[in-house]
Amino acid sequence: MSEATVSRVLNGKPGISEATRAAVLTALDVLGYERPSKLRGEHARLVGLVLPELQNPIFPAFAEVVAGALAKRGFTPVLCTRTIDGVSESDYVDMLLDRHVSGLIFCSGLFAQARAPHDHYLRLRERGLPVVLVNAAIDDLGFPCVATDDRYAVEQAYSYLTSLGHERIGLVLGPDDHVPSRRKLAAFADAAGDRADLVQHTMFSMEGGRAAATQLVKRGVTAVICASDILALGALRAVRRLGLEVPDDVSVIGYDDSALMMCTDPPLSTVRQPIEAMGHAAVALLIDQVSGAPVPTEEMLFEPELVVRASTGPVRG
Repeated sequence: MSEATVSRVLNGKPGISEATRAAVLTALDVLGYERPSKLRGEHARLVGLVLPELQNPIFPAFAEVVAGALAKRGFTPVLCTRTIDGVSESDYVDMLLDRHVSGLIFCSGLFAQARAPHDHYLRLRERGLPVVLVNAAIDDLGFPCVATDDRYAVEQAYSYLTSLGHERIGLVLGPDDHVPSRRKLAAFADAAGDRADLVQHTMFSMEGGRAAATQLVKRGVTAVICASDILALGALRAVRRLGLEVPDDVSVIGYDDSALMMCTDPPLSTVRQPIEAMGHAAVALLIDQVSGAPVPTEEMLFEPELVVRASTGPVRG
């Protein structure tokens, strides 16, 4: 084998057969030489898993499902979590590309926000790197997407609350450019009509949920549907700070059903996302892309399930 051939393999140049390339890399391993850094990611079969902050327990739970599914397929996840003043999603993409990852899975990323920067997604699409998005996304990104049916989630919650006699039902959502929140709002508008006074947009945090729910309770709602369990925990706190009780005065429903929600006081009624099924579907879509198999770019919707616990009850007469 010529020095020129070895050089072309080590520098990632085209025109080398896969058999020759594999032979050169195997020889490096046998002789004890360290592979060039640009080849390590491929050798290790790395997959970037980009998540929001981990304060919401649903995201560590999802990461556990995806990591386990990847490991069974011989891939190693590289966990990247965003923080408000930390490394940006775009910076994570640059770092993962430098490590020559085999693909990326994004969960609840900037792809779900209409006004957020999306250049890094376009860069990934231009490179042809396998990517899967988990959560409702803006249009035209062109990646396979796995999401919970947000409309059906609100339809279930609203129907259940009306069956308990509630008529003034409030809705706490994320930012107004957040695609899943927009879908929840559309379902709410279909059920309740155009009631802007019953809707509050806020940041996904306990403090945001408390502030939004406080405004709604002061407007006389007897029940609140929240776009995440973290927002719902803030709503529980808001009701108590107003000198009221859950569910005697105000019923609260969350969204996600992370493992700790049955341990809250009172245990939280919530809409459960099927993260086990969604995580396995996301990994399957990614592996198919890595292997060169065609994958659908249409959104794959999963049906959520309303879990009734003690934070909801009949409206007071």
